[in-house]
Amino acid sequence: MCGRFTQMLSWRELVSLYRLTDKYVIRNTEARYNIAPTQTVPFVRIDDDGNQVVDDGRWWLVPHWAKEMPKAAMFNARIETVDTGPAFRDAFKSRRCLIPADGFYEWTKANDGGKDPWLIQMPGEKPFAFAGLWAHNSKLDVTSCTIITAPAVAPISQIHDRMPVILDPEVFEGWLNPATPKENLKGILTHHIDGQMQMHRVSRDINSSRFTQRPAPIINSL
Repeated sequence: MCGRFTQMLSWRELVSLYRLTDKYVIRNTEARYNIAPTQTVPFVRIDDDGNQVVDDGRWWLVPHWAKEMPKAAMFNARIETVDTGPAFRDAFKSRRCLIPADGFYEWTKANDGGKDPWLIQMPGEKPFAFAGLWAHNSKLDVTSCTIITAPAVAPISQIHDRMPVILDPEVFEGWLNPATPKENLKGILTHHIDGQMQMHRVSRDINSSRFTQRPAPIINSL
C-alpha cells in the first residue's frame, strides 16, 4: 500500500521530470514530508489539447458518479482489480495520471508493540512518479486522485507485501495518453522501477499525520 509520501521537489525538478506545457506557472513547491490521504496533492495529466499539465486533487478518489464523499478507503487502487472495480474502472480507462514524489513510508511492527516507519526512496533521493488515476465529480465539485498498488518486489518486500507502482519514465507518455488501448495498460504498469528503491528507518515522529518536519534517520537500520 501507500499511506504517506513526501514531496520535496522544486518546480524546476517537476518541469524536468515531466513534459509540462504550463512550466511558467508559479506554484507553491514548499517541501512536504508527511502527505496523508485526503490532503491536496499535485498530479500530472493530459488536458483536452493533448498537453501534459499539472492539476491539484484530493488524495482519495471520488468517482465522477458518486453522490457523496466515499467513506471507504480510496487513496489506493489495487492493480488486480483497478480495471474492473466500479470505483476505478472509468478512470483507469481514460483518466490516468502521474503523482510526483521523492519518497514514501511503510511501517513494520516492533518488539515493543509500536510501529517503526521506513522512508523508501530512489538512490540520491531522485524524484519519481506513482502511477495514478484521477477523477472530477461535478456534483460534489471535487477533483481527486489515487495511487495504484501492486504486490511488492525486493527490496520493498522485506518490510511490506504491497507497494505503490513507480513508473519508468519511458512509459509516462503511454500511461497518460487516453488513446492507449485498455488491454495495454496493465503491461505498462509492469514497467516500474520499484526494485531500485532504497530504504532506511526514521523516527516515529512521522507516525502522526500532524508531524510535518523531515523525520530524523535511524542509523544502521538495514
